[in-house]
Amino acid sequence: MRINKYIASAGIASRRKADEMIASGQVKVNGAVLTKPGYDVLPGDIVEVRGQEIRPSGEKLYYAMNKPMGCVTTVKDDKGRATVMDYIREVDARLFPVGRLDFNTSGLLFLTNDGDFAYKLTHPKHKVDKKYLVRIAGNINKADLSRLRRGVVLDTGFRTSPAQVNIITWNRHSTILDVTIHEGKKRQVRKMFEAVGYHVVQLERVSIGNIQLGHLKPGRCRKLNPSEVKYLMNL
Repeated sequence: MRINKYIASAGIASRRKADEMIASGQVKVNGAVLTKPGYDVLPGDIVEVRGQEIRPSGEKLYYAMNKPMGCVTTVKDDKGRATVMDYIREVDARLFPVGRLDFNTSGLLFLTNDGDFAYKLTHPKHKVDKKYLVRIAGNINKADLSRLRRGVVLDTGFRTSPAQVNIITWNRHSTILDVTIHEGKKRQVRKMFEAVGYHVVQLERVSIGNIQLGHLKPGRCRKLNPSEVKYLMNL
């Protein structure tokens, strides 16, 4: 088994994150820091991540969570901030978040110990739709709506793919829209609106594919049922 898949199967991180951990020297095999990201783990190998021996876990677990604002989407935070893992202490298993939501963004987030599941949902080639409710300051005009729908260039130089953007309601001070994208660049939705001159006041992810946030309360999670897992794996 490839080392990144081995780490993901142990519920440490996704395969992509595991590659980053290997590159930064956090992984040892048989006491030596691993320098080959394509290493195949052999029977009897002792694999350590950050000084702790790991082994692939048995049962695969899949949860949907309503991430509240004010926490980071990581397993640990070196700045001492609350993480999404602080809200699932009742789950007696090693899980990791799939993808990310910003500190001040709330909404649907998956957690799992299945690296293949995380890979399928986060790799750009799979183009999984993610829908957000966005509140912006002020009122947006038709020209800027068209720009968002066609794709805009972010401050990083990345050009976004065409997005589905619809106005839900507005008043004198703000506008609420729904936005569907399939990419997952850091702070992408906020930066998309910044690119056309608007400030995002509130942001919530309400669906991934056809899995809805629904009435799940902030900070709570639920197990995905087998049909939901199968659907997501087949996207």
